[in-house]
Amino acid sequence: MLSLTFKNLWARKWRSFMTAIAVIFGIALVAGTYVLTDTTNEAFNDIFVVANENTDVAITAKQEVAQEDGSNPAFDASILGTVENVDGVRIASGDVFSQGAILDQDGDSTGSGFSPQFIASTSPDSLETSEYSEGRKPEEPTEAALDEAAADRSDLTVGDRILLVGTGKARPFTLVGLTRLGGASFGGTSIAQVILPVAQQLTGEQGEFDQITVAADEGVSPEQLRDRIAEVVPDDLRVETGEENADRQASEIKDSLSFLSIALLAFAAISLFVGSFVIFNVFSITVAQRTREFGMLRTLGAGRSQILRTVLVEGFLIGAFAAVVGIMVGFALAEGLSALLKAVGAELPSKSLVVAPRTIIVSLGIGIGVTLVASLLPALRATRVPPIAALSESLVAAKKNRVWLRGLIAALLAVFGLGLIVSVLVAGTDGGTGALRIGLGAIAVVVAISIFSPQLVRPMASAIGAPLQRVGGLTGRLARENSQRNPSRTAVTSAALMIGLALVAFVTIFASGLSSSVTNVIDSNLKGQIILQGPGGFNPIPPESVELASRTQGVEGASGIRFSNVKVTGSGGRSLSSVQPDSINQVIELDWKEGSSEDLADLGGRRAVVSEGLADSADLSVGDSIEVLSKTGKTVGLTVTGILASGNLELLGDIVVAQDEMEKDFEVDVDFFALVRTAPDQDVDVVQKRIEDAFEKPFPTVDVLNQQELKDNQQQQVNTLLAMIYVLLALAVVVSLVGIVVTLILSIYERTRELGMLRAVGMSRRQVRRMIRYEAVITAVLGAIAGLILGVIFAFLIGIPLEGEGFALSYPIPVLALIVLLTAFAGVLAAIYPARKASKLDVLEAVSYE
Repeated sequence: MLSLTFKNLWARKWRSFMTAIAVIFGIALVAGTYVLTDTTNEAFNDIFVVANENTDVAITAKQEVAQEDGSNPAFDASILGTVENVDGVRIASGDVFSQGAILDQDGDSTGSGFSPQFIASTSPDSLETSEYSEGRKPEEPTEAALDEAAADRSDLTVGDRILLVGTGKARPFTLVGLTRLGGASFGGTSIAQVILPVAQQLTGEQGEFDQITVAADEGVSPEQLRDRIAEVVPDDLRVETGEENADRQASEIKDSLSFLSIALLAFAAISLFVGSFVIFNVFSITVAQRTREFGMLRTLGAGRSQILRTVLVEGFLIGAFAAVVGIMVGFALAEGLSALLKAVGAELPSKSLVVAPRTIIVSLGIGIGVTLVASLLPALRATRVPPIAALSESLVAAKKNRVWLRGLIAALLAVFGLGLIVSVLVAGTDGGTGALRIGLGAIAVVVAISIFSPQLVRPMASAIGAPLQRVGGLTGRLARENSQRNPSRTAVTSAALMIGLALVAFVTIFASGLSSSVTNVIDSNLKGQIILQGPGGFNPIPPESVELASRTQGVEGASGIRFSNVKVTGSGGRSLSSVQPDSINQVIELDWKEGSSEDLADLGGRRAVVSEGLADSADLSVGDSIEVLSKTGKTVGLTVTGILASGNLELLGDIVVAQDEMEKDFEVDVDFFALVRTAPDQDVDVVQKRIEDAFEKPFPTVDVLNQQELKDNQQQQVNTLLAMIYVLLALAVVVSLVGIVVTLILSIYERTRELGMLRAVGMSRRQVRRMIRYEAVITAVLGAIAGLILGVIFAFLIGIPLEGEGFALSYPIPVLALIVLLTAFAGVLAAIYPARKASKLDVLEAVSYE
């Protein structure tokens, strides 16, 4: 039987390969994701290991609440003297390593996209791990060194001028050295080094360090020195060996990048899910076409178990082949994913590709497992072929009880999914929890529709094929009838496309809704006509820039806004913002559940305004007190004086305090963005130009945008993310189109005699090709329309619990119509080879084909 299996696969090489393609794409994405993330993690690990090569003990502040930018609090520099007096310390150095901005002599960034840039202090020679590929270490206040990758990106050499920007004005430096750290690339990150006092001034950390690096005397182990130092420094400091520090930082980076691997693996799962439909369809068709073969084997004495093993072994071999090829394709895909991330401004550190045993094992397991599961039902169907079938070409029809069972399963899934959705709508669950439950319910409904879809094929194919019949005449009619002839086959083929396009439609609608919601907030809530923000909107801006803007001619008011992550007792992690009470109401207008804009103007004295979401979850009312834990570990008590209504897209986060309290209690001294309002008699464009001119030299990294430019900027970011999602979803769509190709090819084999008869009675080769193309278009459009309907429903349901937070869906009808047209065109492309194959059948051989 095993030799027969190999012969069957070899005899149907094309079919087997096309079936494998359905798995190859998904496995390639699985393998590529693991290779990319493992390579990135290994690169970070190498960077941190090399950076701590000469470090026996590292001292940093404990991070009680993780921040969005991953930064750690600075601590008092006086700790250095205490550390130096510990027995066994050979040398100790205070270090600064903080985010900033690095510009070339033309004012352009040396970084890449959203990748962070850092300003670091130099270390004593015995502790320094950076190598100088050119030049030397900075020694004077106006000298700086830059990593060679950043220098290459900006075409900088030793002797050139660069600008460094921290929490204050930009300062010029002469480039005296180019550095490298080990063999790993920093990705898009840039690191500039200056002497310690200058680094402290640039980053606003005068009298503070980000880290103290310690080397031990000979004969003193890192563990011994760590324990000695831990006994004399404050409890809010973390004391680690150099190895422990490197491992922790690598682990934190790995955790922070876990969202990337989860997202990519989710897209891989979508491709594999779609691929399983294709595999199921192919095996179902081939089992039906091999009815006589299986009947003959049964006549010759083959048992049901042998037939089952034959089909499953075919599935195993196809799955194994697909997994191996998918792993190899995954290596190239890892490079492609890295290039894609670089294209959207998220370049990651890299080194030579890392292929862990886990990557191979998981990829093989998934590839073989998906194929076996998808082929199991057709394999079981093959065992039911009776010996008498050897004398007949008839197909094994589905029994009524199986149809009834499928209907029951579909009904149960639909009831379960609708139950989840209704429970959210009735209970009024808002936010992410409600969206998640609705999402799970919608998925259950989608699966139920996929199971029940054969019952919908005939009427939908009839409606979609009617225009083709009017245009194509007899060929259009035959194409429509062929699509209706085997509804289960057509349903499974179109279901694969339906799932991919449902996700495309959902993402398109959701992204459109996000853009329109942000636009509505800008129009409704921002009275400031000018916005100040860092590059890309993700980096902070110096507070001095806000002060300079407020003094510019034609400006009525300017207010900076800061953010920090905190923990609220009894309510977990929350976002805290701060405003300038004397100017915030000039630039922003918010909706209130309790209180008014006067409560913003009265902030200070530990008073706070909270969001409706926090108030509801923590059962807060005006006058209540809350305890907030800052990133430094300090607990701050606040009194609630107002509650912001939902619908502001959480513009100011969950808690709002005064600016001076943010700096004093939460140690945040930079603005995330600022809003500027022009005087009523001033032209906004003119005032914007004045601010840009004033910022040109001292604050070149601050973007000055009017409201339309802010909208365009936000739209561009959404479009960039949308394009990346489309690229990843394209894998699932390609797999579904491959399914259309395979189904058409197999149906041609099945209809060889029919096609021969049509040719014999006068149908031309061109008409045959047109008929096959029409069949592909009907199948593709059927999947597209079903997918669009499901995508619209899915987006509508997900949007319901988010309405309370100011999110409003927007349905881009032209884009959705374009998706249907492109899908129809893709169906035509998918039918090119099957149509040519059908038209080339020899008439005499086809008529006599059995």
